Amino acid sequence: MKQSYPKIGIRPIIDGRRGGIRESLEDTTMNLAKSAAKLYSDNLKYPDGSPVECVIADTCIGGVKEAAMCAEKFERENVGLSLSVTPCWCYGSETIDMNPNIPKAIWGFNGSERPGAVYLSAALAVHNQKGLPAFGIYGKEVQDAGDFSIPDDVREKLLRFAKAGMAVAIMRGKSYLSIGSVSMGIGGSMTDPDFLQEYLGMRTEYVDASEILRRIQLGIYDKEEYEKALKWTKENCIVREGEDFNPEDLKHDREQKDKDWEFVVKMTLIFRDLMIGNPELNKIGFGEEALGHNAISGGFQGQRQWTDFLPDGDFSEAILNSSFDWNGIREPFVFATEDDHLNGISMLFNKLLTNTAQIFADVRTYWSAEAIERVSGWKPDGILSNGAIFLKNSGSCTLDGTGQQSNSEDNPIMKPFWEISEEEVEKMLDATTWYPSALEYMRGGGFSSQFLTREGMPVTMCRINLVKGLGPVLQIAEGWTATLPNEVFKLIDGRTDKIWPSTFFVPRLTGNGRFKDVYSVMNYWGANHGAISYGHIGADLITLASALSIPVNMHNVDEDKIFRPDAWSAFGTDSEGSDYRACKNYGPLYK
Repeated sequence: MKQSYPKIGIRPIIDGRRGGIRESLEDTTMNLAKSAAKLYSDNLKYPDGSPVECVIADTCIGGVKEAAMCAEKFERENVGLSLSVTPCWCYGSETIDMNPNIPKAIWGFNGSERPGAVYLSAALAVHNQKGLPAFGIYGKEVQDAGDFSIPDDVREKLLRFAKAGMAVAIMRGKSYLSIGSVSMGIGGSMTDPDFLQEYLGMRTEYVDASEILRRIQLGIYDKEEYEKALKWTKENCIVREGEDFNPEDLKHDREQKDKDWEFVVKMTLIFRDLMIGNPELNKIGFGEEALGHNAISGGFQGQRQWTDFLPDGDFSEAILNSSFDWNGIREPFVFATEDDHLNGISMLFNKLLTNTAQIFADVRTYWSAEAIERVSGWKPDGILSNGAIFLKNSGSCTLDGTGQQSNSEDNPIMKPFWEISEEEVEKMLDATTWYPSALEYMRGGGFSSQFLTREGMPVTMCRINLVKGLGPVLQIAEGWTATLPNEVFKLIDGRTDKIWPSTFFVPRLTGNGRFKDVYSVMNYWGANHGAISYGHIGADLITLASALSIPVNMHNVDEDKIFRPDAWSAFGTDSEGSDYRACKNYGPLYK
């Protein structure tokens, strides 16, 4: 999965007047740029775990020629977003970043000796006048000249902009791989190439599901890795195979189940190879297949044309979405069940902002506290006193979602893969049971993971929906995971598909609108799926959405955490309405 990642460009902006003014500011301005670059390289990482790289302009930028020289350098250095920094007044239109395709921000130093904030306002006005939205960063407290420390409020905005901008830049030029076609009439699996191209700068790659059979039948996979993968699966998954709950007349015998395991392991290899390629295939005469489809995200149709006669994709999807496999701990993939590309892209947003594995789930059932008590006799309290949303899907959820990773205080968390230990991998596997698929639904067999997510993880659920005449909109709900007493859970789980993974989600309520109560969150959710990330990242998602001109139609993020381009303030004083109007005005980033 090695690739060349985009870099952050830092533009030190200076007063161009020579003869004492510029000369007195050179070191101060360049040091401010270096301070921003250090913040980024110390705190942000690429999806592979390496530190984010920054490129600083060769000289301070006092006019249009130096701005052009900086732009040329950024083009050579694969800069995907830019931050302009200044401690002083500069010439607005002569010094701004004019590249329309990359996110940009300006940090105007709040110092009384020089009017950096005045330049910030002037430059943002030029950006707005020219239709080039930019994020404005201005600290609340006055700093002394030569003070290169970064206040907490400035730091928060600098990092929020950079995470969102880096996500935009990483997606650009990549592919979404759609394997199969529409699954059971689900709108999200009607892959929309115009949305992916115009809003995200991504290609759509279509591969018929018959390609999986072709590769299995012709042996287009790494045979040595397959043996390694099958051995690992026997030692770590088949030994944790659960009871077969199928009717006796439908059950597969042991010989058939073993064949099904072999088949789904091959499917996993093939899905991965289709996404990112595999140089080993070139060695056996399949050079075209070795290249893959340059996919940063993908999905598999599965139901029904495939699963009516062949093993389902649950095992493959679960392993790909997890932070480990037979090759050890590694970067998780983003792979959507039922080829729901809108949920796959939502998962991708989350992953690029956090570098963690993502939970794919049905937004299945609202359970009120009263309903839980009625069916179980147990009265919920604490976090469950207002009820919960039951998230569940057919075994495709990342095993990181078990909540078996932990911090130093033994609280459940989900980590970037480079922080996960082998002991935590074992805990995730121990917490997971692999049940034979329900053959009334998945007639071709297969195996589904089953676990219950640990209580107490802060999480954010999001979802992109496409609306005719409006375009994409993003929904966001921050909250926490919860659990039930074991016997109560068995009663609740037994009413649905008990062989699938389960997560109980309690959104943070505001008492108003769509977050008036838990029922309202479920009632207003725009589709049957949701993408769930570790951490409260709603503010980061809002910033990312604004960079892509995608309005947010539902969220429970505190107002003072919302950070959008400066131009949004010109579209009205109501935050949600101005977001819609600005996104409509500017349109897709790559239109």
